[in-house]
Amino acid sequence: MKRGFYTIMAAQFFSSLADNALFVAAVELLKTSGAPKWQPAALVPMFALFYVVLAPFVGAYADARPKGNVMFMSNAIKVVGCLMMLFGSHPLLAYAIVGLGAAAYSPAKYGILTELLPASQLVKANGWIEGLTISSIILGVLLGGQLVGRSVSNFLLSFDFPMIEIGIDTAPEAAITILILLYAIAAWFNTRIPNTGVEMRPMPRNKLELLPDFWNCNSALWRDKLGQISLATTTLFWGVSGNLRYIVLAWSAAALGYSTTQASSLVGVVAIGTAVGAVLASMRMRLEHATSVMPLGIAMGLLVILMNFIGNVWVAAPFLILLGGLGGFLVVPMNACCSTAATT
Repeated sequence: MKRGFYTIMAAQFFSSLADNALFVAAVELLKTSGAPKWQPAALVPMFALFYVVLAPFVGAYADARPKGNVMFMSNAIKVVGCLMMLFGSHPLLAYAIVGLGAAAYSPAKYGILTELLPASQLVKANGWIEGLTISSIILGVLLGGQLVGRSVSNFLLSFDFPMIEIGIDTAPEAAITILILLYAIAAWFNTRIPNTGVEMRPMPRNKLELLPDFWNCNSALWRDKLGQISLATTTLFWGVSGNLRYIVLAWSAAALGYSTTQASSLVGVVAIGTAVGAVLASMRMRLEHATSVMPLGIAMGLLVILMNFIGNVWVAAPFLILLGGLGGFLVVPMNACCSTAATT
């Protein structure tokens, strides 16, 4: 692998680590501010808002500029979102701005791999990126839980700067301050990503011209039988997975009496199961048998319902590992189907 690839990995790790820790900090910020109970749950769709709204444009934008530059600007947008949380903006609005940065980051993150590496190394490179992303999800949720926990937050809030009032008075605010530093580290790595020398493709002056092309590409995928199955399955899967992060936090508080810090460890347990399931799928599944995993989605739905009857952590932990494992085993072959449909 070229040296630039490892720089991309480092940037992706710190950015994703901060993304996942910020979710926990934002949930705690809303809780401590006495926000209505629907608002913490609304964090998930607010983060995804710009993924949907800007879907026709972010890919073209990433192709019009050096990818490292796009990734740097994306992390800068995330920092702006964090600062908005600290200085009075509504957390839902601020979190949507962080989602804007994430939406712009994703196509650049994957697009630069095709510019930097030969086709023979792309599968291996994507495997490293996905593995690192799952690791950052696990560690990020755990980090967020620890940062808002009493021991770490008390330590952070004990720092006092003479003659300077920074206005950081609560555990979630202290956590968000630390996460700004992580985004800054990710942005620094972005500046070290080499220019691949690939010719840029300028965006049209009238950005609305991108809409027909986006519509045609989507229509072609949905007309393909394999594309229909993979798109529908992965769309539902990632929709459920995004909400499951909050569901586990809320369920842990209601069923187990857990604090946000304790509950975050159970979210990490789900991610561990997902990682194991994804590895097993990559070792055992073949593309021609990919559709055979679809019943696992039904099994996941039933398991989520059964969470209502669990009130013991020793039952909950293996249960959540199983839930995550089924998800990981499901999504890997479905993603492969989607990629195959897109190239045919």
